[in-house]
Amino acid sequence: MSLVSAVKIINGDFEEAISKSLNLIDFNFSKDMHSIVIKPNLCYYFDYTTGYTTDPNFVAALAQILRNNISKDINICVVESDASAMKCKYAFKMLGYEKMAKHYSLDLVNLSEDKGEKTEVHVGNHTFRFLVPSTIRKADLLINVPKIKYTMRSVKISCAMKNIFGCNPYPNKFRYHENLNEVIVALNKLMKPDLCIVDGNTVFGEQTRKLGLVMASSDNVSIDAACAKIMGMSPNSIKCIRMAEKEKIGRTSFVVKGVPLNYFAARYPRHRCYTRVKNQAFYCLTKFGILSRMGID
Repeated sequence: MSLVSAVKIINGDFEEAISKSLNLIDFNFSKDMHSIVIKPNLCYYFDYTTGYTTDPNFVAALAQILRNNISKDINICVVESDASAMKCKYAFKMLGYEKMAKHYSLDLVNLSEDKGEKTEVHVGNHTFRFLVPSTIRKADLLINVPKIKYTMRSVKISCAMKNIFGCNPYPNKFRYHENLNEVIVALNKLMKPDLCIVDGNTVFGEQTRKLGLVMASSDNVSIDAACAKIMGMSPNSIKCIRMAEKEKIGRTSFVVKGVPLNYFAARYPRHRCYTRVKNQAFYCLTKFGILSRMGID
């Protein structure tokens, strides 16, 4: 089983919470690293206060941890790619990343402008060819820093694996929506992160809410399975999670260290459709006396 940590952010101290989450999964940084890539979620121009994009202050805290544990001179790149309705040059500026990168001496890289190498990858009966950006290919450590969100119907949730979809440098990403689950799995197979740290401080569900959560794992699949439970869904109901485990990218079985997931699940702003289904199911169980027979009513 994989380890997944869940930590409460106390008094807005990102650095303390991230450090604790990494200690809980026994993650150690090698002193031999020279280049680190951080992939936040900057899928659109919505400010981090909406819960839709990764907080630049969260990334800054992570960068400080990396320099404290590895070297003050380590090269850190923050990467994103252009999308169908988003351009990096605007997102970096509008979302506070330009200012943050300058203050903390980080490099901002638009993967859509990066050199790369075309690589073939197989998922089930599908074969894909993607350009793997040089910045990612040459990195000693790839850190995935996603958000927790509901997303388009075919995928259901957006977290660790969906965030790696943004590592595909091809801008017109809508062309992949027909086989989106397979493409997400393919990209995670091709550019598998070494570490995932979830920025769950502010989350986006039925509405935006302060959740105060940091999660960490070396397994993207496990952390997505854990986030699915927080969001009120079974990991087995999510196609890309099932496929990723079948492709041996990661595991759906995990052990949580830190705060129990139920604490955050009770506070997550679940989407109305899932709440309605749950309420309808409860009504049926009550109507036919099933809960009474189970001693739950």
